[in-house]
Amino acid sequence: MTDTAAQVLAAHTREVADFPKPGVKFKDLTPLFREPGAFSVVLDDIAGRWTGQVDVVAGVEARGFILGAPLAMRMGLGFVPIRKAGKLPGDTHTRSYDLEYGTATIEVTTDAFAAGHRVLLVDDVLATGGTAAAACALVESAGAEVVALEMLLELSFLHGRDKLPGRDVRAILVD
Repeated sequence: MTDTAAQVLAAHTREVADFPKPGVKFKDLTPLFREPGAFSVVLDDIAGRWTGQVDVVAGVEARGFILGAPLAMRMGLGFVPIRKAGKLPGDTHTRSYDLEYGTATIEVTTDAFAAGHRVLLVDDVLATGGTAAAACALVESAGAEVVALEMLLELSFLHGRDKLPGRDVRAILVD
């Protein structure tokens, strides 16, 4: 019997207590990324859902890059990085959003997407939903369509989906 992507992901996720601050239980995906066989199972799972339905994969800095670039290659598509402000050359579309203690800004180059591109947006964890919502707005401000969001892990107790109404949000593992 072959393990499902959720089983593989669960077996390759480490919980780190009190990181980055006391009381937080950080979900570390490093064990997944360093195990090629396990990482491949997860990538195949996502690619199997979306191959032929999207034109490009976009990933949010930084772990969305780790997931998105090999996923795009596996699907025979291009990859677009969504970066923190000030990291991209040339003209950019920019979106700021609220964090628990402050704000953050992400951006993408103005030529990252063709008009009407169907985009699969990927990141490692859906927590409060702020980054994901900002990334969707950013992609759409660049003239593309977010077909779906794929996350490895969803921290459901933080209600991130509430910031993504009407969006197709998938998570391989829900905690």
